[in-house]
Amino acid sequence: MSELVIEKLLEQRDAYLNILKQIDLQIVMDLDTDLEKSEKLKTTTIEQIKKIEQEIAYLNSKSNSQ
Repeated sequence: MSELVIEKLLEQRDAYLNILKQIDLQIVMDLDTDLEKSEKLKTTTIEQIKKIEQEIAYLNSKSNSQ
């Protein structure tokens, strides 16, 4: 069961990493982009990635201790 949850969390993390790549590409391609808005979106996305990685680490440690 936890393996399935971890797999879903990894998929979510990968989706957020792709969002970061798209934001960076948009900033490079479009100089008219609102940089403050893009930076806020990047920060929020990175926070979500950190939360997901913490949850994965917790589930891994929980399954390893059993």
